[in-house]
Amino acid sequence: MIPFNVPPYVGTESKYITEAIESHKICGDGAFTKKCNAWIEQTSGVQKALLTTSCTHALEMAAILAGIEEGDEVIMPSYTFVSTANAFVLRGARIRFVDIRPDTMNLDETLIEDAITDRTKVIAPVHYAGVGCEMDTIMEIAKRHDLLVIEDAAQALQATYKGKALGTFGNYGCYSFHETKNLSMGEGGALLLRDEKDNDEAEIIREKGTNRSKFFRGQIDKYTWVNVGSSYLPSELNAAYLYAQMESADRIYEDRMNTWNLYYEGLSHLKDRIGLPYIPDECVHNAHMFYIKTKDLAERTELSSFLKENEVSSVFHYIPLHSSPAGRKCAEFVGEDRYTTRESERLLRLPLHYGLKREDTEKVIALIDRFYQAK
Repeated sequence: MIPFNVPPYVGTESKYITEAIESHKICGDGAFTKKCNAWIEQTSGVQKALLTTSCTHALEMAAILAGIEEGDEVIMPSYTFVSTANAFVLRGARIRFVDIRPDTMNLDETLIEDAITDRTKVIAPVHYAGVGCEMDTIMEIAKRHDLLVIEDAAQALQATYKGKALGTFGNYGCYSFHETKNLSMGEGGALLLRDEKDNDEAEIIREKGTNRSKFFRGQIDKYTWVNVGSSYLPSELNAAYLYAQMESADRIYEDRMNTWNLYYEGLSHLKDRIGLPYIPDECVHNAHMFYIKTKDLAERTELSSFLKENEVSSVFHYIPLHSSPAGRKCAEFVGEDRYTTRESERLLRLPLHYGLKREDTEKVIALIDRFYQAK
């Protein structure tokens, strides 16, 4: 079976994990956590990054920093992972979903203003597949209506919009280092802070609501509980695993991009039969995923079964949140669902991971070609 995903491994992870163990500091905010934070800051250009236990927790921290309260409203696409909505619902907010663009699968920026009410507090764009939303438009709308922007950049590490790293436009950005992401620590994420004024409060939230970080830096002589927070700090063992890949990030990026380009070139002759990923001119993606779009749900199911029979693992992505039980209770869809459901039912993700062999990629291409030649 050609697996859909294999967690990245570059070879120095075990060495670094051993170093973390031997340092007798494995609970977090040790040498490897600090190295990971510094790497994110350097590569993204953000003034402050904090490694977290997951992107979910980074989003939760952002919701706390944004001051989300009962009755507030947050605008986002329905085509996203549940964490994007959960982070705000946990604080008492109600979600207002807007339709997506069929080309990028990102929220349609032209529909945002129709969803704004006097209770709207945040716009939460999601950069699907590492392809940037129209951030200039989104930031202009946010400024005009005095709203905060929290970017769900879970899939967007090393991707840019007009030369600037995704996750660094809004007030807060959130990365994921889950095992399916380009760089991984198993479970993990990072919170990116645009404004220095948020640094102290973010550290407090991340340290269970205490000012413990200041204590360890010698800035105060004792620490105490000063705000709400939780245990959002990852283990040094996870950070050690991640930092090994950060050192090899360019190699991983090039490897994934080679596979992505091979898929695109190999399937372009079928573009009258299937949809291929669209990358706007102002965006540089990160080869996080390669997907195709079939004619409809029935054809996707047929193709997925065909690939499985031929030992290729392919997956579809999110069930739109507005159609879920929790989504019907905690959210509402604003306007017409022209594309969210239809496009989500057509999308099929192909195997793509660091180290995927060229011959395996070519096998997947040949099988898809065979499937459509037979139809």
